[in-house]
Amino acid sequence: MKLFLKIIGILLLLILLIQAYFFIQIVWWINHNPSTTSFMRHQLALIQEKKPDAQLQQKWVPYDHISNQLKRAIIASEDANFSEHDGVDWNAMEKAYEKNTKKGRVVSGGSTITQQLAKNLFLSGQRSYFRKAQEFIITFMLEAVMDKERIFEIYLNVVEWGNGVYGAEAAARHYYGIAAANLSAAQAARLAVMLPNPRYYDQNRASGYLQKRTDLIMQRMNSSTLP
Repeated sequence: MKLFLKIIGILLLLILLIQAYFFIQIVWWINHNPSTTSFMRHQLALIQEKKPDAQLQQKWVPYDHISNQLKRAIIASEDANFSEHDGVDWNAMEKAYEKNTKKGRVVSGGSTITQQLAKNLFLSGQRSYFRKAQEFIITFMLEAVMDKERIFEIYLNVVEWGNGVYGAEAAARHYYGIAAANLSAAQAARLAVMLPNPRYYDQNRASGYLQKRTDLIMQRMNSSTLP
């Protein structure tokens, strides 16, 4: 029993140390920009297995150097209640669960922008209850120490937009040859729609669903509330 309690104590201490590490990183990123993320490093390693010299396309730009059209489009497409919730949109999660149950497969995640950022910054793409629990903890850490604009700024600069393409600036140049500040409403809506499956849409840009969804987001984006 003593050995068992000792092992449990060590495990709890390790968990607390890991959470402390995450929290310290998040506090640092209030005023400093992350140069990379766990997800970016993982994807780069996969790409370099085939192309050892490959590098990611990414360039950090300030929040006000990114088109408001893109910000509105992403909120409309990914997280309509971003400015109001505490990091988790419980209603969206419930709707996603009901939708997935009805379809018999995962067709909707219900994750907020903050949850997506938490996963990208620190976690792997593997699905498990432990990873999801850790995602929730990091999400609430982000919301506790950062304002919504900073969370969104980091998200816009690190989110995946294609095979090796990360952040709004790299995406705008990769798909349209322009700066992120100059994206039109149609271009912004199309980029926003790509986010759930960017590597697929990078290779299938003529997708009928992509165009149909883009038209829908263009109708919704002007109602989006920016942080």
